[in-house]
Amino acid sequence: MLIGYARTSTLEQEAGLEAQVRDLTALGCERVFQEQVSSVGERVALEAAISFTRSGDTLVVTKLDRLARSVVHMGEIVERLKAKGVALRIEAMNIDTSTPTGALMLNVMASVAQFEREMMLERQREGIAKAKAAGAYKGRKPTARVRADEVRSLASEGLSMGQIASRLGIGKGSVHRILSDTPTSNGASSATHGG
Repeated sequence: MLIGYARTSTLEQEAGLEAQVRDLTALGCERVFQEQVSSVGERVALEAAISFTRSGDTLVVTKLDRLARSVVHMGEIVERLKAKGVALRIEAMNIDTSTPTGALMLNVMASVAQFEREMMLERQREGIAKAKAAGAYKGRKPTARVRADEVRSLASEGLSMGQIASRLGIGKGSVHRILSDTPTSNGASSATHGG
């Protein structure tokens, strides 16, 4: 049985997802699992698709980047499918892991994709280093620290750390750090330190 998996990121058009579903159905997929989730997000439909597969089935995707976020992730998926006796087919690359050539090609393509990603990250790090050296790199703006006064004000109103975090849209840990740094009346930090 052919089982399809379609994914677009949360930023992409709904039409892209519909096109994948249409293509997978045209390829003969009897069941298509689909989701809109970022490349790093939790993939519930992918997990459901893998769970649904049985020995002799083939999981079909239109493109490699729809399936895996990295070479390591793809390797994990392929191993899980192989353990179940399930093949993987990537239509755009004409790769089918049920054949030895297809399995080899998938490994080669994945390695090249990982290499490209590492090169891109290296260029990005070099660019940041140059910008820092030139004094042009500011880094990520601290979001929680600039709201310290609001955090303290809400805490004085009796709100819990969770309530403050959700109201201000910051992490609970950030709220805790701000409140731990708040000086007490005797001038010492309110954070407790073991001695």
